[in-house]
Amino acid sequence: MHRAIDYLMAAGIGSTISFMVVFNTRFGEVASMPVSFIFNHSIGIIIITIIMAFLRIRRGTPAVRQKAPWYLWFGGAFGFLILNANFITIVNIGASLAMATAVFGQSLGSLMFDLTGFMGRKTYPISRKKAFTLSVSFIGIAIMASQGGTFAIPYVVIGILTGVITMIQMVYNSRFAAYKGVFFSARNNVLSGLLIAITIYLFTAAEETVNAFSSLAEVPIYLMLGGGLLAIVVVSGTNHVIPRIPALYSALLLSSAQIITSIVIDYYLYDLFSGRLLLGAVIILLGMMGNVWVDWQDKTARGKPSVV
Repeated sequence: MHRAIDYLMAAGIGSTISFMVVFNTRFGEVASMPVSFIFNHSIGIIIITIIMAFLRIRRGTPAVRQKAPWYLWFGGAFGFLILNANFITIVNIGASLAMATAVFGQSLGSLMFDLTGFMGRKTYPISRKKAFTLSVSFIGIAIMASQGGTFAIPYVVIGILTGVITMIQMVYNSRFAAYKGVFFSARNNVLSGLLIAITIYLFTAAEETVNAFSSLAEVPIYLMLGGGLLAIVVVSGTNHVIPRIPALYSALLLSSAQIITSIVIDYYLYDLFSGRLLLGAVIILLGMMGNVWVDWQDKTARGKPSVV
């Protein structure tokens, strides 16, 4: 029962990621990406702090936290790269293809963790069948990308790298959460991302960012609050669920929900839809489902006693 709930949570988080990314992108289009990033992260910090204060009052005692390694305190750096890369890809190639390339990258990232056991993950071997199913997903990416021609190639590469970084961030933050707790980890992720962003924007887009704050009145309230609120759900949810299921399963559930949701978003918000996008998305999902099936077969085979 608990495992089923974890799977449902992973799928729900995947769908939430698509909405969060689109909210942040639309916010950035109306104002600017630096303003969107700074505003949403500030909202996130305030809300998480309120939640933590409420939980402490309810509990009556401070939460017990362990000392975490110094290198786990900088999860916001990944978030900074991811949100800015998502903005670039969605603006140029649409939500469907941007999410599809990102989730393919998440699969690559999950395989890296499964093979190496990096950051304390359990190791899972890769077979030729797994390599084949991953190749099937890549074919789906190629079909979707072909709609944009050669123009789309650089953004497809950015999208794939964004997915790899996303998977690294999820595991990285979940490791920090194991020491400090889900909400502490989520707040630190948002806070470190905000500090990194302010530092970078100060040297690269200071005047543009200050001027863009004057356009906040033009931003709908759901965009102003939506990205920050959904970010809390995503970060807290992944901190909870990622350590509880294999990386390959979490990648499948997250990616499937992201692709399906992004197709719906593209249709209703951007009036963007084609048979090629749908076909590519279906092929990607088939490849990912094949990955899970092969993984299940491999585990079943390893669990059987050997015949002498």
